[in-house]
Amino acid sequence: MSTLDKAHTSSRPVPNPKRSLITRLHMGTGVVVGIIFAALVYWALKNSLLTYTDKVADPLSPHDNNIVLLGAMFAWSIGFMAGIGAFIGPWRWLIGKDLTDEEILYLAGDGQGTKRYFKYCTDHKVVGIQYLVGVMTLLGVGGTMAMMIRTNLARPGGHFITATVYNSLVGLHGITMIIAMIIVATGPFGNYVMPIMIGAYDMAFPRLNALSWWVLFTAIPVLCSAWFLGGIPTGWTAYAPLSIQAGPGMNAFIATIIIFAVSTAVAGANITTTVIAMRTKGMKWNRVPIFVIGSTISVALAIPAFPTFMVSMIMTALDRTYNTGFFDANMGGSGWLYSNLFWIMGHPEVYVILIPGVAALMEIVPVFVRKPLFSYNAAIMGFAGIAGLSILVWAHHMYMAGWAPSLNGPFMVTTEMISIPTGLLFLVLIGTMWRGKPWMKLPMLSVFAFIWDFMIGGITGIYLSDVPADSYLHGSMFVTAHFHFTLMGAALTGAIGGLAYWYPKMTGRMLHERAGYISFWMVQIGFNVLFFGMFMAGAEGQPRRVVDYAALFRNSNLISTIGAYSVGTGMIILLWAVIHSWTKGKIAPMNPWGAKTLEWTVPYPVPLTNFDELPVITSDPYGYGKGK
Repeated sequence: MSTLDKAHTSSRPVPNPKRSLITRLHMGTGVVVGIIFAALVYWALKNSLLTYTDKVADPLSPHDNNIVLLGAMFAWSIGFMAGIGAFIGPWRWLIGKDLTDEEILYLAGDGQGTKRYFKYCTDHKVVGIQYLVGVMTLLGVGGTMAMMIRTNLARPGGHFITATVYNSLVGLHGITMIIAMIIVATGPFGNYVMPIMIGAYDMAFPRLNALSWWVLFTAIPVLCSAWFLGGIPTGWTAYAPLSIQAGPGMNAFIATIIIFAVSTAVAGANITTTVIAMRTKGMKWNRVPIFVIGSTISVALAIPAFPTFMVSMIMTALDRTYNTGFFDANMGGSGWLYSNLFWIMGHPEVYVILIPGVAALMEIVPVFVRKPLFSYNAAIMGFAGIAGLSILVWAHHMYMAGWAPSLNGPFMVTTEMISIPTGLLFLVLIGTMWRGKPWMKLPMLSVFAFIWDFMIGGITGIYLSDVPADSYLHGSMFVTAHFHFTLMGAALTGAIGGLAYWYPKMTGRMLHERAGYISFWMVQIGFNVLFFGMFMAGAEGQPRRVVDYAALFRNSNLISTIGAYSVGTGMIILLWAVIHSWTKGKIAPMNPWGAKTLEWTVPYPVPLTNFDELPVITSDPYGYGKGK
């Protein structure tokens, strides 16, 4: 039992560790200290880089300006973490005065109500809610930028936004949504629900758990600062050498990716360790809920994949600040080096996003069909096969780049092979539903939507994996539609299903049912209209990432824009349902769906240590219909 477990008892009064600095630190102090750190580093670097002869007439060079901006951005992140109290525990340990029991309970937010959501809180349930609100915020911001893009493309010659703003919107929308989608399932559900599902008191490293969220939080203002620094003109891929030549807004992109990579590494290590080391007695690997397996495989894939993107950003930063020439052919570098580093991350990243959403749906199907999960082992084999093959397909994004054309054939084969483990996932879902009588609640609707959307995303992906077809479709709107059918149509649909399913456990209330249904149909119908329009435009030859287009593509773009407004309206309705239900929704029973996994055996609000006594597992969590 951890120190937190030993310290906490139900009869203990609310801790108040007087004179401790921990009690005085919160999100507000973090912002203040972060701004001070950033201002001091900005001032110090700027003054040290300016010449001593004439600081007014001799302004900073572009390289020096990049040094100053990057230094200030990283200083903001470090300062915020210091100001919110993230470093107190390690510092106290170093000086031999570790935290007291009362301070540990205070960090866990014991008895602090809503205030704990604005502090460095180690309770995994609080971190899960913080991630949920953060994901909704990122999706809202990214979705708003998408609506601005589609409004501009509603007709040829649209001037809703300028070309410069449009280019920045494309890049900022892309990277905002990618960050949101990476954490959309593992962030909220992997933190709130997963430890309870395996019968654990807490995460393996509670302080690192809080660290992962707040480090990510510091990246959001950094990314937003790009708006005031000239934007991101490169798209979310930030290809070199274009990114080397880009304006100061590119520094915000670089700092965001590096900070985000640190957050995902910390979170991934914590989730993996928790699942491996903290499962309750009797929970053998063949009794672990499938969502836990999927989330673990997802973060295990992210741990080796994401550092390559981080390294590419560090090298880009060095090229922009110290003229190192990693990606400059005139200095012996190569843009292909960046492409390889990026896509070694970029394609596994798709499955880091996808697998947890699919696993959440596999958690839902047995409950709403009242049948055991069809071939639990096949589901694991499917996840493992996708994870393994996903690291062998990255160069299919580079067919048209001219890099190693002799490898196009092998990469085409590995890309097409990934449809085999993907097919296993379809087999498990359909096999579970076969001859069943689904309970058609909102979580179950997401299962059917996923099967339709991901089937389209998968089939169009096979087209793009074929070199001759890709030579025509590469760089077109067809690719954009395929990409969104895979990520939004599949992963986000799975995450929304998970939200509808676990909402009663996370909030104690039922999600507004009618609003949920209206949102579902508006989003799904609008989504298909939106991206089928893009398939049409791409098949006709319209390139993506263009601010204007020929009259030939008028109808397909108008169709897409109409679909986009339907999706946007549906998501606003879902947001209303989430917020309204949180405070005024129907009080949820402890187990409204009649599920068999452990999270439904604890009351709401969930106790600080989840269980008064750890459960003992004697069977798998999908034993519906047994003994009848």
